[in-house]
Amino acid sequence: MGTSLGFHIVFAVLGVGVPLLMATAEGIGLWRRDPTWMMLARRWSSAFGILFAVGAVSGTVLSFELGLLWPGFMAFSGSVIGLPFSAEGFAFFLEAIFLGLYLYGWDRLRPFHHWLTGLPVAASGAASSIFVVMANSWMNTPSGFKLVGGHLASVDPLAAAFNPSTPTETIHMLVSAYVVTGFVVAAVYAAGMLRGRHDAIHRRGLLLGMAMAAVAIVLAGITGDNSARFTYGAQPVKFAAMEGLYATTRGAPLHVGGIPSDSQGRLLYAIEIPYGLSLLAAFDPNAEVRGLNSFPADLRPNTIVVHLSFDTMVGLGIGLGLLALVFWFLVWRSRSVPRNRLLLWCLVASGPAAVITMEAGWFVTEFGRQPWIVYGIIRTTAAATSAPGLGLVFGVFTAIYVALAVTLSRLLLLLARHNREASKNHE
Repeated sequence: MGTSLGFHIVFAVLGVGVPLLMATAEGIGLWRRDPTWMMLARRWSSAFGILFAVGAVSGTVLSFELGLLWPGFMAFSGSVIGLPFSAEGFAFFLEAIFLGLYLYGWDRLRPFHHWLTGLPVAASGAASSIFVVMANSWMNTPSGFKLVGGHLASVDPLAAAFNPSTPTETIHMLVSAYVVTGFVVAAVYAAGMLRGRHDAIHRRGLLLGMAMAAVAIVLAGITGDNSARFTYGAQPVKFAAMEGLYATTRGAPLHVGGIPSDSQGRLLYAIEIPYGLSLLAAFDPNAEVRGLNSFPADLRPNTIVVHLSFDTMVGLGIGLGLLALVFWFLVWRSRSVPRNRLLLWCLVASGPAAVITMEAGWFVTEFGRQPWIVYGIIRTTAAATSAPGLGLVFGVFTAIYVALAVTLSRLLLLLARHNREASKNHE
């Protein structure tokens, strides 16, 4: 399930961000009567059609895995997560319908009407993200029901869907999708510019990708800070693991880096900022922060995985933010797209770095909740299947995902080559 999610989540976030870029590029093209912007939107729509197809397949696999691999979880929580998953299904079908109209309507619809068909694709992609994360946020802060004899009773689906984690978790995931999309798109056009292609398509693709990335990375920092502060109150053991804090401390320092050592009960090789953690968590330099040692050992998550994932997410996120700042400063100063090769190489690296940042954040959310699949109610071990032979199935699925990734990469490269040849013939 983790491998499937790690593969699918990349397509999920691109499914949120790319349609917005398509609609923006086409809107600018219509407004300015500029064929270059229209060509850019058309190229993105072709690439998105491929991404959507692979994402739909990997997402369908996940729906089967929920029932096959997690029978205990589905039996316990099906009445709660049914609403957001059903809503996500409707959003997906809406996206698929309008994407079909968008892809096949380029030469069949009036330009403005064609642009309108792209708006539901962007909106339903964002809605799908929100609905799925609603289910996940309920797993972190379960609410909207009564527990009777170990079973859910008097379920209020709306209260469960709009649980305490929903505002912070859904918004942070949504803006993170735009962060990943912006940097991935920018990386593609930066790579082209490194190969000497400084045409209008590459310049505008880079600028629009970095515009989305710059706005979204700021929002991601704000929403991520709010999410961490919420975790401090709602899931203190996860918060302690994120920060690598073992002893309950008043006026807790903020640790930068470091490797947790459960045997020694402390964080090794970290840089300490006095009172920093208490100040960030509660806006009070003397606030108390509970440490891992205040929780039973069997109720703690894997501190090494959670802390290192959290540091990876924060470190790369800050680096991406600084890169966006430098890029737009140079654009402002020179009034043109920078051609500095070091900067372009950094932009190429920003695409994979943004994906890693997003995956690390997902690791924090999921590993930080362990050993619970529904926090404080049902353990992961009780929810998972006990069927034998899963090792072989895991190997087969991993091989399939690798093959899909290779095939997808090949298709996108062939599409890019076709676009280049079409541009040369047009010239």
